[in-house]
Amino acid sequence: MTTVEMSINPARVRRARLAYGSVLIAVGLFIYLIFGLNTQSGVQTTFGINLAGSNAVPVPDLVVPAQLTVNLMAGIAVFFGAFQLARGIKSTGALVGVIAFTFVVAFLTWAAQGKSFNLTGMINSSLVRATPIALAALCGVISERSAVINIGIEGIMLLSAQTAVVTASLTDNLYVGLLAAILVGAVLAAFHAYLVIRFKVDQIVSGVAINIFGAGFTSFVSSRFLEKNTDLLNNSGVFPVISIPVLDRIPILGPMLFQNNIVVYLTILLVVVMHIMLFYTPWGLRTRAVGEHPKAADTLGVNVYLVRYINVILGGMIAGLGGAYFTIGSVGRFDEIMTAGKGFIGLAAMIFGKWNPIGAFTSSLIFGFADSLQVKLQILRVPIPSEFLLMAPYIVTMIVLTGVVGRATPPAADGQPYEK
Repeated sequence: MTTVEMSINPARVRRARLAYGSVLIAVGLFIYLIFGLNTQSGVQTTFGINLAGSNAVPVPDLVVPAQLTVNLMAGIAVFFGAFQLARGIKSTGALVGVIAFTFVVAFLTWAAQGKSFNLTGMINSSLVRATPIALAALCGVISERSAVINIGIEGIMLLSAQTAVVTASLTDNLYVGLLAAILVGAVLAAFHAYLVIRFKVDQIVSGVAINIFGAGFTSFVSSRFLEKNTDLLNNSGVFPVISIPVLDRIPILGPMLFQNNIVVYLTILLVVVMHIMLFYTPWGLRTRAVGEHPKAADTLGVNVYLVRYINVILGGMIAGLGGAYFTIGSVGRFDEIMTAGKGFIGLAAMIFGKWNPIGAFTSSLIFGFADSLQVKLQILRVPIPSEFLLMAPYIVTMIVLTGVVGRATPPAADGQPYEK
């Protein structure tokens, strides 16, 4: 919150300070009562740093006293909560970071007490599972920056995933399958853009229609053709892991960033390229102008319709890449509704990242972490029902939307049809 906003509305600032302080203290007490009192004294938790099969230089594992670590996290949360109540910390991000850090560290230490938990493996898995979410978020960013809402990302990803595996299976070429998925994403996005720009169809309705069509069509094709011809149509294989020499030997970061398949690398590259394009090029300036004030942009000679068409289609191509990841990038086959809501979670990551490519990618890592965590906890056999663990990424989505949507500010013209 800026100094101007603080001077204009001091009561709101005070309420926010009290709220965050109370939440931090509550988190600290929760950690102590639920995790601290249920952690055995004298037991250690081992966090594995070395990932099996990676080229990274081996380093010693991190071994910590379980009960002391949990209680320390509780103390840190309470300390920052008391400091927030007394003095106030201006950075909301720092406060959220303290809450997340103390809770996650305490939870993992409690869950893995007396056992070994591969921390590097979970971090690497978080990036992998965040990849389709990040691509969906990037699709939303570039589309909504030009003021076109596209909630049909889920349907685009489903259709692209199926197209990728069928094409790759028939041609025995994964790259042809990837190209086909990107083209399908572009065609579907172009259809959405045509409806909402040319005919001014409600953007939400158009996106919902794409989602319904994607779920229905892929389910029909899967049950009618793929299940009967699995070896011919639904057995593509997956992209191999590509290791970048020297860099892949860095502990922790090496396996995460420099030992992945081509889709993960393309995702990271897209984040950088899109950020530069949006904020450091004339095209990005036009895109943001169209999203904020299309009439002013039109007055200055910017073709509002063309900018929106191109951005929505580019977003569709990115979503197509995300769809391809589900099949030829990870499992090599198509299963019905295999996207499992990742397109919608991507939209939440976009909002949490404030319509910024880097912010959207960082937010996607949070959702990827939650998804990866529920798998790891099932392996550790923590005393939590598996159904609740499976809900983890969706619970995080609801928490993020509940706490962020009210404060995040979308482009001013987002969702509004333009008329000259």
